[in-house]
Amino acid sequence: MNGSDVTREGSEGGLPGRAAAPEMLRGGASGPGGPDGAGPGREGDGRGRRRGGKRGRGEQLMAPPAEFASYYGRPVIKAPAWRARDIAGYFFLGGLAGAGSVLAAGAHATGRATTATAMKVSSLAAVSLSTAALVNDLGRPGRFGNMLRVLKPTSPMSVGSWLLAAYGPAAGAAAAAAVTGRLPRAGAVATGAAALLGPAVATYTAVLAADTAVPAWHGAHRELPYLFAASATAAACGMALVVAPARETAPARCAAVLAAAADEAVTKAAERRLGMVAETYRAGRAGTLLRTARTLTAAGAAVGAVCGGRSRPLAAASGLALLAGSACTRFGVFAAGIASAEDPKYTVVPQRAAKEARRTTPTHSAERTQPT
Repeated sequence: MNGSDVTREGSEGGLPGRAAAPEMLRGGASGPGGPDGAGPGREGDGRGRRRGGKRGRGEQLMAPPAEFASYYGRPVIKAPAWRARDIAGYFFLGGLAGAGSVLAAGAHATGRATTATAMKVSSLAAVSLSTAALVNDLGRPGRFGNMLRVLKPTSPMSVGSWLLAAYGPAAGAAAAAAVTGRLPRAGAVATGAAALLGPAVATYTAVLAADTAVPAWHGAHRELPYLFAASATAAACGMALVVAPARETAPARCAAVLAAAADEAVTKAAERRLGMVAETYRAGRAGTLLRTARTLTAAGAAVGAVCGGRSRPLAAASGLALLAGSACTRFGVFAAGIASAEDPKYTVVPQRAAKEARRTTPTHSAERTQPT
């Protein structure tokens, strides 16, 4: 046994096994004096001194607070497998179609026949392209039909599929009646039905995006539908300025100004709510697209309001700016969501902050209610 002789009293030249462990904890490997008998052992001196110089119980941690780090830098959540061209285009075209049907119904009711017909046709074209983009992202047309097998009110995708299935035929009947001049009463009913479904078609995609775990979308779940509504209104007003006679565009020009103001206000409100996640709306590709969108929307609304009623070329230019601004908004929001899903800090850090807030809030409220 390492050169020591075993006796009834234990091993000579060392301590018995049961006594060795406590003695090693108090004074080192070879007794109170440490390995060489010159002083306290490395682990302690028998008086409660610990490594690091702290005494007694209730010692404080010397390590700094841990900073956030992801496992090999991998995302915490899986980013959506949606393609920007298909899904962001689907968002934009659906908004243009839905809001365009509302403008078409207003033009129909006020006797602006040229504007009404043009907006009905543009809404039909937009919803057709929107559905084609969705089907292309799904991969097979049959998958869209499978989503219509069951109506699930708690699923935004299911509700949206049924909205498209109901809105598309209504928009098609309204456009066909306006172009051919036949069955005017049926065309009026179809125009009203498309206008009733239009706001839901224009905004349900925001609910669909916010229902995911993507931080930049879910964190702005209250503001995102209003942002999509304002963007869709700007797009529809832009289309009206492009396709309608200048003398019939007064309502569209007024609505464009309101849409531009609402777009700016809602964007700022969403960034305040998102906190640090709002960085994804200001940086990278998303930041470039959203800044461009705000510039184009504001410029298009201003030019249309000032000159759109007198100059047909300026009205068309302002309309194109509004359309481009709305498209940049949809593509920018999409890019911000993908960026927030790919960077794990936008998932973990806000969750930790929310957990800490929930942990401390009851304590603070209890302190406020205690009698003095």
